[in-house]
Amino acid sequence: MLHQIALILYLPGILFHQNDADLLQAGECAQRQIHPLRPETVTIITTLRALIPTRAALQNSRWLRWLAPWLGHPKLWQWSRRGVAMGVALGVFFGLLLPLAQIPVTAAAAIVLRANLPAAAASTLISNPLTLAPLYWAAFKLGSWLTSEDQPPVEAADSADQDKTTMQRLSALGKPLLTGLFIMAGLAGLLTYWVICLAWRCRTVWRWRSRRRRHHQA
Repeated sequence: MLHQIALILYLPGILFHQNDADLLQAGECAQRQIHPLRPETVTIITTLRALIPTRAALQNSRWLRWLAPWLGHPKLWQWSRRGVAMGVALGVFFGLLLPLAQIPVTAAAAIVLRANLPAAAASTLISNPLTLAPLYWAAFKLGSWLTSEDQPPVEAADSADQDKTTMQRLSALGKPLLTGLFIMAGLAGLLTYWVICLAWRCRTVWRWRSRRRRHHQA
């Protein structure tokens, strides 16, 4: 579970360093005058990148079979700034908003918006058994403050009732939870999109300036 949280936190960095890691493994850094990453950094990046689903895994997933006719579009697999930012934003949005069927819904949205599908699927891991309780507690508190409903219904507070499904327990929390989840998911998705776009832009500018400095020094 800790790897899942780390994946969300480090996903932009993993994507930015994708080419660096590949070049380092191929032994081409010295030839291309690219400053290599430290070995421990490459190890972390490689480990976390392994958690991102591959194209084959997504295309063969039983949950995405109904989307098979649309999974061949090249933009779904393109690691561009806009595609990755949109993909991660969609994954965070639906990962927070939906307790179930997050990846199929996120994949459908990624197809419509031409977002990067692996980034979208990986980002849904923001909600998992480790983070679900604190995220939904925060959403309920936010929704309670906005709707002025401070307490959940009595039936939702009965922890001894083991017969209720997850959906029944969540629906019992009612309007405060739904309101909080929608606001949190919307704000987190928008913030994620703009942060990744900004970080990607800064990374591009930094690389361009580094190349210029090396060119002038040569």
